[in-house]
Amino acid sequence: MWRALARFSLSQFRHVAGKSLSPVTCSGRTLQVVPVESSPAVVSGLLSNGGLARFFSDQSAVHSSDLDPAEDGPAGAVEMASGESDSDQVEDFAAEYGSAGAVEMASGESDDDRMECSRAESREISPEEMENVLSLLQGTADGSLESKLDGMHLPVHEEFVLTVLETPLIAGGNLIRFFKWASSKPSEFQVTRTVAGALVRAVCKGEPLKKEAYVLWDLVREIGEKAKGEAVLDRGILNELLSLFSRLGKGRAALEVLDKFDEFGCVPDSASYYSTVDALCKCNTYELAWPVCERMINSGTLPDGEEVGKVMSWLCKGKLAKSAHDLYSAAKEKGKIPPPSAISLLIVSLSREDKTVKLARENLGDFDEEARRYAIKPFSAVISGLCRSKELDGAKKLLHEMIEAGPPPGNAVFNSVVNGFSKAREMETAMEVKKLMEQRGLKPDLFTYTVIMSGFVSGGEMEAACKLLKEAKKKHKTLSPVMYHTLIRGYCKLEEFDKALELLREMKNFGVKPNTDEYSKLIQSLCLKALDTDTAEKLLEEMKESGLYLNGITRGLVRAVKELQGEELAAEETRIEA
Repeated sequence: MWRALARFSLSQFRHVAGKSLSPVTCSGRTLQVVPVESSPAVVSGLLSNGGLARFFSDQSAVHSSDLDPAEDGPAGAVEMASGESDSDQVEDFAAEYGSAGAVEMASGESDDDRMECSRAESREISPEEMENVLSLLQGTADGSLESKLDGMHLPVHEEFVLTVLETPLIAGGNLIRFFKWASSKPSEFQVTRTVAGALVRAVCKGEPLKKEAYVLWDLVREIGEKAKGEAVLDRGILNELLSLFSRLGKGRAALEVLDKFDEFGCVPDSASYYSTVDALCKCNTYELAWPVCERMINSGTLPDGEEVGKVMSWLCKGKLAKSAHDLYSAAKEKGKIPPPSAISLLIVSLSREDKTVKLARENLGDFDEEARRYAIKPFSAVISGLCRSKELDGAKKLLHEMIEAGPPPGNAVFNSVVNGFSKAREMETAMEVKKLMEQRGLKPDLFTYTVIMSGFVSGGEMEAACKLLKEAKKKHKTLSPVMYHTLIRGYCKLEEFDKALELLREMKNFGVKPNTDEYSKLIQSLCLKALDTDTAEKLLEEMKESGLYLNGITRGLVRAVKELQGEELAAEETRIEA
């Protein structure tokens, strides 16, 4: 069933159509449409000066000739209804009574009709009044803003509110105060989804203060709670708020917004979850970010690969590498592939823990051929992790894979493997890896020699360790004190103090300055094991000349041992005399 509502005057003609035949309120009066079975008839008398009349028939629309403009007054509203709408008759009606407006035919509900009629009856706001309102709002806010608006005696309706909200250069705080002022007049203005959305967009597109952001959220939450099941808020409005809190780094506020989605009849999408996680991670509340990620994964709504990569990176920063891996696995199933940089960071982070290093090893296969060429950092991290967790065979296998397929391993990778086998005292394998290193044109550095020497010394193989020292002296102009320190400790452990002292002299001749550790180890060993305080005192003098100072405990040890030796010597002389 169609009907046409025509409001006509000398300057305007408008009509809307709908299905309902319910009463319509206009100028505070209500008219009821009563169907007529046969021919068109005037059901209700025309109201003068902007009144309303409804004409209805099951078969045809009322023609304009059924109306008498002399009785209707200079302006009025006419509603015609029939089984089929006839725009030509409406246009004839407009032509006869005079109009210069637009004609619109549509199907609608009675609520829309009442709103249209209400707007038609509302007083228009003049340009001067609008200019005064905007000037007030664009100025500096003070406590009298609301009272000044009241003093303007403005008709408050949706179009007016929307016009203000869509005007640029109005501070967010003033927009919120204006909206609250308009909402305080429920007889004139009702909050709709359109108006609520305009408010949120207007405030969020600027640079609102943190306080204004919280006030806006309180207002939106109040609107949603008062709606009582009506869909006044939507996902777009709430996502705007989430994006705002994300920019401000207010994670807990963003989480509060996300938790209200269900109550307000909205379903979060990938943007909702991403903005919330972003806000939580910006304030380092990673322990709250992961549960949101879990909700996102369970909902099956993941953002694009780029954003997934960012979330993975945040979780890794928060030491939640395993959680980042779970997100990565879910993203791969959805075809949302993060950038190589995010995958690299994930692998490096997984490699730091023994319990997740195998996951890191598995993910190395996710690099394509091009990305693998530049993935030396994650491959090195996995090698190091495998060696630390004593998965030496796996580390060696990965090393050979890198040699065959890339990325080409450098000294750092080889040294990790050499160090791992040396600590495990698998010296034969350690030497094999060193040889492989040299075959690839790499020069073993001082660290390479030091860790292998340390392995030999730990096993008491001092001859093999000294052989490596000689080789290192040939290939490197300078040596590190650690290399000598390792050998000196080894000889002291074996109580071969002469060789330890010889290494100390050689160390000086080769240009390596002994430090306190070398002297301290030798002096302690000489005192406790060899009871050679004379040599220990000579070493103390050398330290003084070199500007080194021994700690009080070791110096006291020398004095104590010397005194003990003196007492023993005196006792021995007494026995001889006796």
